[in-house]
Amino acid sequence: MQMVSLEDAIVARYAHGERRFEILVDPEKAMELRSGKSVPIEDLLASEEIFKDARKGDRAGEKELKEAFGTTDTQKIAEEIVKKGAIQLTTEQKRKAMEEKKRQIVSYIARISINPQTNAPHTPQRIEKAMEEARVSIDPFKSVEEQVTKIIDAIRYKIPIKIENVVLEITLSQQEYGRCSQLLKEYGKFREQGWLSDGKFRCVLEIPAGVKGEFMNALVRRAGDEVSIKEQEKGKR
Repeated sequence: MQMVSLEDAIVARYAHGERRFEILVDPEKAMELRSGKSVPIEDLLASEEIFKDARKGDRAGEKELKEAFGTTDTQKIAEEIVKKGAIQLTTEQKRKAMEEKKRQIVSYIARISINPQTNAPHTPQRIEKAMEEARVSIDPFKSVEEQVTKIIDAIRYKIPIKIENVVLEITLSQQEYGRCSQLLKEYGKFREQGWLSDGKFRCVLEIPAGVKGEFMNALVRRAGDEVSIKEQEKGKR
């Protein structure tokens, strides 16, 4: 296993009562894990040691770890420290993390929203400009989902925006279901799903209105004439 170099590592710190625990981690991978991405713990650690003070090399004892985390498993402890603790980023690292989180939020809002005046999606550029004008604050350590509602409320004063879902009834042949099942899961939320008496797969899928065209085109490209798509209703929130 190739560890992260100590020169590139930063400190992730977690407090449990009066005790402090620290690990040395790769900043980018730690941020990815913190944001909800799947990251092998061994890929982000610069050292397999759990410290009380990483700068001094003061290691935490097994008894302390057991009492604080309920385990002495380094990888489980490291994951909890990264997800729940504080990550000491440099100014440049914070800037990059902020820019990446901003990009993710803009992309997400563009996918789930529409302009109610035109019923068309907003462009990412227009959403980003509205966020800048509204002076929204972005937390690089919080997930997109945790921040997006507050941000949308803020930019409503800058652009007309509505979060709208569409509900599609989709029928696929058994052969094409295997090629399209992952696509269905990626784009939407199942309301209903099951197999019909003729062997076809049928589902009722709720997806963001902003990606309806993109989703339908992708589904038709994969399934061709073997797919039937009918819009049932619109749900607003």
